[in-house]
Formats: sequence, structure tokens, C-alpha cells
Amino acid sequence: MKKNIAEAIGTFTLVFMSFSTITFMADQVGALGISLSFGLAVVAMAYGIGPISGAHLNPAVSIGAFMAGRMSMPEMIGYWVAQVVGGLAAAFVILAMSGDPAMAKNMIGPQGLAAALIFEVVATFLFVTVILGATQDGHATPVAGLAIGLTLTLIHIAGIAITGVSVNPARSIASNLFDGAALAQLWLFLVAPLAGGALAGILHKNGLTRA
Repeated sequence: MKKNIAEAIGTFTLVFMSFSTITFMADQVGALGISLSFGLAVVAMAYGIGPISGAHLNPAVSIGAFMAGRMSMPEMIGYWVAQVVGGLAAAFVILAMSGDPAMAKNMIGPQGLAAALIFEVVATFLFVTVILGATQDGHATPVAGLAIGLTLTLIHIAGIAITGVSVNPARSIASNLFDGAALAQLWLFLVAPLAGGALAGILHKNGLTRA
């Protein structure tokens, strides 16, 4: 329960800070500032709740950890529930503040469905690979949280124009539920990140991305 509470708080922080930046500060900070808001929120939570739960904040990270043999299925499901609850709680706070959390929605960009699907799978695979590598037993580094946050920042810089960047089903649920068109595309931002995260976990478990 303590781990699940930590995951809910951490995911709340990620969604609240990033959605607030998108909703209220996008014109002032631009795409780079939005990218940093996601990355810095992850850095903060990596050090704030990482010692408790590992600071997954993301169902795709949890499925990667599960496929890598680092957690059981019941633990993963508990994390998923906590992450979605935390993300939705943050979205409702943004809704109360602005009236429109869907400003942060994930949508298929002008490059089309194939590009969106490929980006979300590949970017999530790379993100989870970094997480698993930076936190592996015997090789974990004190700057793992910074490396993970900077990786997420880089992913956003690369992909905001393609999908708005999900790589996180809890983040997409929190935004896309409030917009009809975005809700219709939510499946992509559930399936693609989970596939990318699972693939990263499988390769890590089989030693291909593990020291």
C-alpha cells in the first residue's frame, strides 16, 4: 500500500506539473519548456519517492519491470491502478483551475497513424531501457533519476509534433478522457507504450540490455 500511495502521488505530480505548464505557460516557455516540465517532474519524483516505489509513474515502466522479472503481476496491477488514479486526480485539479485538461491531450499528428505508432513504441522502448539499465542491481547510479528525467525531456523534444508524446498510458488517460476526438485515439496511447515497455523488459531479462 505504501508503494501504491507513492506511485499515486508521483504520477499526480508528473501530470499536474506538466499539464499546468501546457495549459498556462505554453506560450511563454514553448515546446522546450513543456519538454523540461515532464523531465524535471520525473527527476523530482525519482529522488522524492524513488526509494519507496522506484518512481515508475507510468504503466509502461511497470510492465517493463514486470517483464524483466523485477515485480509480480499483482504488484504491477497495483501500480497501474495507483498511477491512473494519481493521473486522473491531477487532471481534475487542472480541470478545476482551467476548465480544460484536454489541452494536454495526445493525438495523431500530421505525420499520420504509422508515424505516431512507431514513435510511441520506439520512444517508450528506449525510455524503459534507460530506466532498467540505470537502476539494475549492482550497477545502479546515484544520478539515475537525472538520466531518466533527461531521457524523457529528449523524447518530448523529439516527438511533441508527432503525438504530443505519451510514452505513458496514465498520462494519456488523464488528458484524453476529456475530449471526444482524443478519447477515440486513446487506444494507440495505451497499446503502443505498453508494447514498447514490455519489449524493453524482455530484452533486459534476457541479458541483451543488461550488464
